Amino acid sequence: MTVTERTERVTAPDGGAFDARTFLPERPGPGILLLQEIYGVGDFLCEKATRLAELGYAVLCPDVFWRVEPNVSLAHDDAGLAKGFDYMGRFAAIPGAVTTGDLVAALDHLRALPEVTGRVASMGYCLGGRLAFEVAAAGTPDTCVAYYGSGIAAELELAAQITCPILFHFGGSDQYIPRDDIDRIAAAFADRPDVEVVVQEQAGHAFENLYAPQFANPEAAAASWPVTVDFLERTLGR
Repeated sequence: MTVTERTERVTAPDGGAFDARTFLPERPGPGILLLQEIYGVGDFLCEKATRLAELGYAVLCPDVFWRVEPNVSLAHDDAGLAKGFDYMGRFAAIPGAVTTGDLVAALDHLRALPEVTGRVASMGYCLGGRLAFEVAAAGTPDTCVAYYGSGIAAELELAAQITCPILFHFGGSDQYIPRDDIDRIAAAFADRPDVEVVVQEQAGHAFENLYAPQFANPEAAAASWPVTVDFLERTLGR
């Protein structure tokens, strides 16, 4: 399937504006708000966006760090990781209501695109996994996919605000997310049959990112991706 790319301009609730790289399938379809790791909107996220668009989804990748520095795209090496942690620290100093408001605005912008048939998802990796969870609580996505979302266990009071299906992915040996945190997340949603927690026991953090050799686990990535594709088909459609 041919994928078309363009950049949308999203208006934030306070009147500011930020870029969102957009990947569109040949025909209108459901939308996915795809949220970045600390590396920014770069090779990894754009590859995932392309793969999703090839499946028939319209994908919007907002510039999450725009209030810190616009259009960040870092190399997937140790220097890029260090710079990403610096951006993350500065991003974390912005009130959560502001940053979440930006992403809910991006979700609404996605839903209004002529190429989107109405139903939309929030989905993200690492930092983006947590942000996808927060958007599921503050906005109205129809489904959510959160890959190894750092910090979700500290925000479980939001669970009661989330009504859409959620798929959580974790690595069983994640150096940033203790197994106790994964267990607490699973327990918080234990009475929700539409919430799934999948653990790749052999994997650590960011196992999907094959551009980052210090994290990549091709076997876990190959195992988790079909789970996500199936979940999106069941909860979002195509």
